[in-house]
Amino acid sequence: MIAIIDYGDGTSKLIADILSGLKVENKITNLEQEISKADKIIFPGIGPAIFAAKKLHLLNLFTMLRVIKKPFLGIGLGMQLLCEKSKEGDVAGLGIIPVTAEKYSDIVTVPQSGMNEVRLIKECKLFEGIGNNEQFKYTNSYYVPITEYTTAVSKYGVEFSAAIQKGNYYGVQFHPEMSSEPGIKLLANFVNV
Repeated sequence: MIAIIDYGDGTSKLIADILSGLKVENKITNLEQEISKADKIIFPGIGPAIFAAKKLHLLNLFTMLRVIKKPFLGIGLGMQLLCEKSKEGDVAGLGIIPVTAEKYSDIVTVPQSGMNEVRLIKECKLFEGIGNNEQFKYTNSYYVPITEYTTAVSKYGVEFSAAIQKGNYYGVQFHPEMSSEPGIKLLANFVNV
């Protein structure tokens, strides 16, 4: 079973619908006990980092998510919160990736909203069967700089991490649940991790 963390962001249902279409058992939940029993965890997100971080603390999920050993996929804001911190409200993240999520400069329109190419730079199971330079849907005002854990990049004023992986933790800045066939394929690949 895949647990989809629900903290009120609104994208959980889209992910659940795709997983159900793939015949994968899933549950939208914010209960620590259910999430800890799941085989895999998806942490989606759109919205302010400070709101999501506060909800994780209120739900007693923050510490648990930092130490889990099962496959974990952070999407959008969920990927940014894998970082040590975010400059959005100076919020402390889960600390999995040793970097700070940055705000786009004034030379680009914020938020980035629309399709953008993803260029693969390292082998990653999430992208098996997905072509290089495939288009994925973005909706973000902050980004994760390129680090040693970056597996794919995109460019929007600056080149940034489109996807990351550190051990059992995966993250994608784009929204596979809004990216048609490539997004469905990426979620199917996560199911098979």
